[in-house]
Amino acid sequence: MSDIHTFEDLEVWKRGCQLAVDVYVANHASRDFGMKDQMQRAAVSIPSNIAEGCERDSTPDFIKFLRYSKGSCGELRTQLHIAERVCQKLDLAPLDHSREMIAETREISRMLQGLINSLKRRSNS
Repeated sequence: MSDIHTFEDLEVWKRGCQLAVDVYVANHASRDFGMKDQMQRAAVSIPSNIAEGCERDSTPDFIKFLRYSKGSCGELRTQLHIAERVCQKLDLAPLDHSREMIAETREISRMLQGLINSLKRRSNS
């Protein structure tokens, strides 16, 4: 963690924050408060867990929280897929930018796994 000064330095944290903003914006007019709430919580959880893990100042804790963040990423991706299918079944307009957000969850998940692998290598050397 020597080259990471704060979680704000991490590109994956920055992208996680932007994804959370995108989810809030995409859902602003949604009247499905249950799904909206779940999606927003999962989205906010991604950068929040990165920040919490980094602030614990322990590599094993950081890795644990990066895994939580990765889990939230998968949770959000699932919710986006469900929202797309619900919109199709009900013949509603699709959630704005859902395809782009799904792609971004995949990329963030890859970035998180890369960071986990890097931290594990460093702690083993």
